[in-house]
Amino acid sequence: MNTIWLVRHGETEWTVSKKHTGRSDIPLTPDGEAQARRLAPVLAAHSFALVLTSPLERARRTADLAGFADAELDDQLVELDYGDYDGRTTAEIHEQRPDWLLWSDGSPGGESIDDAGRRADGVLARIADLEGDVLLFGHGHFSRVLGARLLGLPASEGRLLMLGPGSLSVIGSEHGQRAIQTWNSFPAQTP
Repeated sequence: MNTIWLVRHGETEWTVSKKHTGRSDIPLTPDGEAQARRLAPVLAAHSFALVLTSPLERARRTADLAGFADAELDDQLVELDYGDYDGRTTAEIHEQRPDWLLWSDGSPGGESIDDAGRRADGVLARIADLEGDVLLFGHGHFSRVLGARLLGLPASEGRLLMLGPGSLSVIGSEHGQRAIQTWNSFPAQTP
């Protein structure tokens, strides 16, 4: 089995303010760009059969700064569609829907977690028969869904797999089954 490397894009202004950032195309902050650059030496030490990125600017820029300007765009890697909740914080949403939970309720006018899971399954089908490891640049919630599906779990179990901006996660295998090698790792900051 190949190993799948997942990179969450670097920090954006909406990451800092905890706004749900779905299809809105928000650029990286200077700190987000620094996070992406710190990934470069770690990723350069490995070879990949395929490198894909979400077409949204924050993921593309992360790929570029991490040394993969030639990453292939894949629309299936875009972040969840938060619909009416795009640009809103969970606290703001809870003012109107106190019991709302993204992982079970989805977003009105947006995408359900099951829909995101089917999209993740499309990514997995694309890379299933590749010889060699795969590097995917994407987003927080969708990468969590993708991680859950890689592990054979329902998409909603992505709720258990937190990811910070600029993080690296690696899912490999043991005894023929997918297993987490590294999750939510951050390359060391150089002085």
